[in-house]
Amino acid sequence: MLIGNRIKKVKIVLVIIAIIIAFSSLVTSHILIKDLSFEERNKMEVWSEAMRSFNIADERTDLTLVLKVLNGNNTIPVIVVNKKGTIQSYRNISAPASDSDKYLRNKIKSFGYNNHRIRIYLQSQLNGINTDKTDYIDIYYDDSLMLKRLATYPYVQLGVVFLFVLIAVFAMLSSKKAEQNKVWVGLSKETAHQLGTPISSLMAWVEILKLRYTDDELISEMGDDVNRLKLIADRFSKIGSMPELQLCDLNILLNNVVDYLSRRCSGKIIFVRNYINEPVLVKLSSSLFEWVIENLCKNAIDSMEGQGNITISVKSNEKKVFIDVSDTGKGVLKSKYITIFEPGYTTKKRGWGLGLSLAKRIVEEYHHGKIFVKRSELNKGTTFRIELKK
Repeated sequence: MLIGNRIKKVKIVLVIIAIIIAFSSLVTSHILIKDLSFEERNKMEVWSEAMRSFNIADERTDLTLVLKVLNGNNTIPVIVVNKKGTIQSYRNISAPASDSDKYLRNKIKSFGYNNHRIRIYLQSQLNGINTDKTDYIDIYYDDSLMLKRLATYPYVQLGVVFLFVLIAVFAMLSSKKAEQNKVWVGLSKETAHQLGTPISSLMAWVEILKLRYTDDELISEMGDDVNRLKLIADRFSKIGSMPELQLCDLNILLNNVVDYLSRRCSGKIIFVRNYINEPVLVKLSSSLFEWVIENLCKNAIDSMEGQGNITISVKSNEKKVFIDVSDTGKGVLKSKYITIFEPGYTTKKRGWGLGLSLAKRIVEEYHHGKIFVKRSELNKGTTFRIELKK
């Protein structure tokens, strides 16, 4: 629980840091873009004045400074259009030679939508008197490449931050899962080890009792239960290592489980077997898969409170085998279909909530199959389905 709280706090801290970085980046970039945009506007106003001077210059005008200003613009795309709408010149734009006019006019539309237009009025003079006050040129310009890159930079940065947080959270979850797996494996193997000694002792005592009381049937039943304990210890010892799968007849395996449980549960529990009338051969670890069916049946018995029907059905097609375990118990809410397979989830007053989680691990990791809630209805029952490759 302490590890879970710590991971939750780290997640919250990472999210807060990511939000702060994102917000700071957006604000800083917005300020920089605004300042640079203002600077580019000022540069274009100076450039426009130089263009006006160039247009109204005569043979006596010194154009050295004017040309220096005009040629100094190597970053901002510019298109100059006269009063009649004719394109006079353009700069920092790679226009195709075949249809440059159409290309440039499309560019003008995009510049104009950004309000990047400066109108310069040209004043012709004759003997010091202005003769034309209506002639003008329009100068359209776009943001420089640097400004465009800066505008996209915050979104790239946000993507990197989001990816960093995603990787960090994934790493923490993987670490948590790996730690849980170690606990599971360690607990299982230690349990098997601890059970080994008393089981061996019990087996010896059963053999002694059989020699002394040869006709007592209870001794035989006691021996079966001791063998069952040995089987349980064997199951625990296999957790954490890949078991060897062998070809088994699924009908025989299910019958073994049902026969064992029916002798040890209430007579009010009725087992219904709907099997295929032929051997169903599947590669299984019989001891572990029996554990899965037992867990499903025991959960069904608890859900029905010791009274009802448990139906085990087997179906198949060309590629898969389907095992349905149905009960007539309390049912499961649809919102809990996935949650019930998580470690620690239980509705019982006693229990660790590991049965279905173990079943899922055995089916999916060891047998490469699937287990899920096929359907459920409150107060009518639940059906779990297991899918295995044929």
